[in-house]
Amino acid sequence: MRPFVFFLIGTLLIAPTYGWAETAQLNAANTAWLLTATVLVLFMTLPGLALFYGGLVRTTSVLSVLMHCFAITCLVSLLWLVYGYTLAFGDGGGWNSVVGGWHNLFLARVNSESLTQDIPETLFILFQLTFAVITPALVTGAFAERLKFSALLWFTALWLTLVYIPVCHWIWGGGWLMTLGIKDFAGGLVVHITAGVSALVAALVVGPRKGFPHTLMMPHNLTMAYTGAAMLWVGWFGFNGGSALAANGSASMAVLVTHISAATGSLVWMMMEWLRHGKPSVLGIITGMVAGLGTITPASGSSGPMGALLIGSIAGFVCYWATQIVKQRWHIDDSLDVFPVHGVGGILGSLLTAVCAAPVLGGSGYSDGMNMISQFGVQLLGVAAVVSWSGLISYFIFTGIDRLIGLRVSEEQEIDSIDLALHDERGYNIDSGSRW
Repeated sequence: MRPFVFFLIGTLLIAPTYGWAETAQLNAANTAWLLTATVLVLFMTLPGLALFYGGLVRTTSVLSVLMHCFAITCLVSLLWLVYGYTLAFGDGGGWNSVVGGWHNLFLARVNSESLTQDIPETLFILFQLTFAVITPALVTGAFAERLKFSALLWFTALWLTLVYIPVCHWIWGGGWLMTLGIKDFAGGLVVHITAGVSALVAALVVGPRKGFPHTLMMPHNLTMAYTGAAMLWVGWFGFNGGSALAANGSASMAVLVTHISAATGSLVWMMMEWLRHGKPSVLGIITGMVAGLGTITPASGSSGPMGALLIGSIAGFVCYWATQIVKQRWHIDDSLDVFPVHGVGGILGSLLTAVCAAPVLGGSGYSDGMNMISQFGVQLLGVAAVVSWSGLISYFIFTGIDRLIGLRVSEEQEIDSIDLALHDERGYNIDSGSRW
């Protein structure tokens, strides 16, 4: 009897916080791949998105855009540590279908031996953190060149808490959409729809830049934008391929279809511009790439190469026209086309996931009891829920911040230099009298 008592006490002492000892063993190959993918996803934000957005604004605003991406990375990292991870991926008890629980605040129940499947839980936390970082950073493109920095910080904290974390739990953390069988392999709903719809709301609430739509506001440095876009393309392999959480065929296929969709979206967008305006542009081809990447994201775990070709083609065509409609017909100043590219692309990709998962198109097929029609119904429900939640909550966040501290810099600060007004720095200090 005594040996059994000792065995029982020892088991309780060494068992993980969430129950008995893990039966899974750490897989070194999967861990190594996810470590690489995590670095690639953070590379997308710092420096990829920062340079991409920074090159697309005017010289008087470039530092503010870089500051946005850097500050968001820092703030979200700490909030994810304190409560973000536990609310997104924890067990919420009776509320588990809506949001996770508070049991893992400050990652108190995580240690170096904790596993998620066969990878360290610490690595899973960090991988998911990089997604939480880039999503609000995407939204900043909608209000670039006119938002107060203090308003940005309040927006980031509130939006992460009230929009990103609940939606993440619904779809990836065991919430109600996950139980319905929704497919969102790498974030078409969690990342691109939430960011895109919130960006549209932000552009409407914050209002247009001074001079829009009559003043031409050209990118100040397309070389910088191109460099950032190239980093996004490479980093996206970690974004989609890493979402398999394993170094296997699913990850390899995700990387392949990601590349195909990006290339197709780029060429379709380029051809649309070429036919309409007589010349292909660098801005057009890199924007088409982002549209192709964003649209394949939810389907990257279930689509085959033919499906990726279809998704990339539709993304390049539809997202191109969406940019024209939003700015030229609706006169909404979504500065860097976040909604037309990410929002519309995320919606398209989430719905097309049901189509491209079909084995006839080389897809991975459907779960037991599901077919194309039923899967499309679940995808449509998910899109409607995420669009509604993101739009409504974002509206309350932006209007609340506006009433409390104000959203915009003054008209004089916006015209002169938002970089100087908010950060007392210039992006380019060039002495016209110097030879160098």
